[in-house]
Amino acid sequence: MLLEDKDRIFRNIYGFHDAGLKGARSRGSWDGTKLLIDQGHDWIINEVKSSGLRGRGGAGFPTGLKWSFMPKNDVRPSYLVINADESEPGSCKDREIMRNDPHLLIEGALIASFAMRAHVSYIYVRGEFIREREALQRAIDEAYEAKLIGKNNIHGWDFDFYVHHGAGAYICGEETALLESLEGKKGQPRLKPPFPANVGLYGAPTTVNNVESIAVVPDILRRGAAWFASLGLPNNTGTKLFQISGHVERPCVVEEEMGIPVRQLIEAHCGGVRGGWDNLLAIIPGGSSMPMIPAAQCQDLTMDFDSLVKLKSGLGTAAIIVMDKSTDVIKAIRRIAYFYKHESCGQCTPCREGTGWMWRVLERMEKGQAEKREIDLLFDVSKQVEGHTICALGDAAAWPVQGLLRNFRHVIEERIDQYQVAHRDAAE
Repeated sequence: MLLEDKDRIFRNIYGFHDAGLKGARSRGSWDGTKLLIDQGHDWIINEVKSSGLRGRGGAGFPTGLKWSFMPKNDVRPSYLVINADESEPGSCKDREIMRNDPHLLIEGALIASFAMRAHVSYIYVRGEFIREREALQRAIDEAYEAKLIGKNNIHGWDFDFYVHHGAGAYICGEETALLESLEGKKGQPRLKPPFPANVGLYGAPTTVNNVESIAVVPDILRRGAAWFASLGLPNNTGTKLFQISGHVERPCVVEEEMGIPVRQLIEAHCGGVRGGWDNLLAIIPGGSSMPMIPAAQCQDLTMDFDSLVKLKSGLGTAAIIVMDKSTDVIKAIRRIAYFYKHESCGQCTPCREGTGWMWRVLERMEKGQAEKREIDLLFDVSKQVEGHTICALGDAAAWPVQGLLRNFRHVIEERIDQYQVAHRDAAE
């Protein structure tokens, strides 16, 4: 069952309509925002909790619960920081929101900041997003001019919204590295605890949320938590922006219910896998850091957090990378391994040394120059990187490698055999 148009939150995700304030209002944005704010801080947080909304940035942590961690009577100022550093290979949803539906995000930022008693919000935009930042800034200027945000605005809650432009580092998508970068320091993750809700930006209580997590909040409050909770699956409620790329007829970004079968998603919106469903080799379900899932397990696979965890993978940002049978899987994962080696901040030894080591071994495996005993050694090293670093980049580097070794070990062994046979024949 595909999502009905009446249940869509992002009605201009393709940019067919006016992205400005007038267009946004015609689609329902900024409608009764003051009435929502007048319900009080706790009401908003409880509604978001009841809706079952889980963070759309990758980890899937319950959003309302995260907001409730913010202290209520603190002498320090509180901050909302929005993570728009969309650097995960395969992910391309947040840029569409900023480009085509920015007022959803600005209204969401005002409401979320009010719920957490914050008067200031920063949005950290990825370095490569130039036009997206300009579109967002235009919308922010419109909101200030219409007295929707700013000092003495019509909603009765002083609120300033600042755009901060990053310099193109993947590590700054990690929440504490993002805060360090925002403060003007080197983008390196902080040790936790203390968590940002206690000691965040400038040492003050801070919540870091993804663009999509914030942009859906106004609709949840206007239509009611029960409406959002009725979509999707239990514990995986609501709608989600899925991004499908790779070997499909029509790559796209589309809003669908959580828990939609991956086959239905690909066939209904992308025109199917290139060469037909039977030509599918594997998918990466949530951006390049998630372990790949072979075609045999994709037949009845539903796109939600819990189903994918059972298959030792994850929903991540819901960026689905489709690979057909023409794919050299070892080469694909070697290329991903190089990305994580290149983007490691170098602070933790397992990640700094392990990412480069894994990439070099995969380079030899791709050519067939490795030995079979190195397959288990590579898996062992990936386990020593995973879970032994300050942030999750170590996990992100190890998981694709583990997915390859779990599901396509036979391909590596065949490549090694072919290489040895070819060299033996050449020697003879």
